[in-house]
Amino acid sequence: MNRIAPLPLYSSTGRHGYSSAISTDPRRVLARKREHEIDVRFTPVACTVQTSEGLVHAAPGDAIITGTTGEHWRVSRARFPDRYRPVPPTVAGQAGRYVSQPNNILAVPMDEPFEVLLADGISRLSGRAGEWLVDYGDGSLGIVSEAIFATTYDIVD
Repeated sequence: MNRIAPLPLYSSTGRHGYSSAISTDPRRVLARKREHEIDVRFTPVACTVQTSEGLVHAAPGDAIITGTTGEHWRVSRARFPDRYRPVPPTVAGQAGRYVSQPNNILAVPMDEPFEVLLADGISRLSGRAGEWLVDYGDGSLGIVSEAIFATTYDIVD
């Protein structure tokens, strides 16, 4: 009988600091996010967001972001101000254009399929070989495609 092995699972902790699983991985790199403008709306109700990596649950007030290539993702209301700032005339906390902050992250280039459990404990993302497992340093993990990583981050070590 053939058994399919479960995919490696990386879990967001929701606690500040980098994951030991990522920070100790010998393949990990330190990278800095480039400033990019994106479109943001804030959901008034609980909903789900279809991302490239899977279905993500959003709570009222969470930011729903549309990236430069049309991709969508969710950022919690609590973490949003540390990652993005409004582009005038957009007012902080309102829908409009925002620019990403040049935050440092740890990232591991993955050589096999994997999964990420988000800090909400419900949303699960699916990654493919060649994609990046990203640790934002605030207790949240994500998946970034090779193409988006190359245009969004600068490796600093």
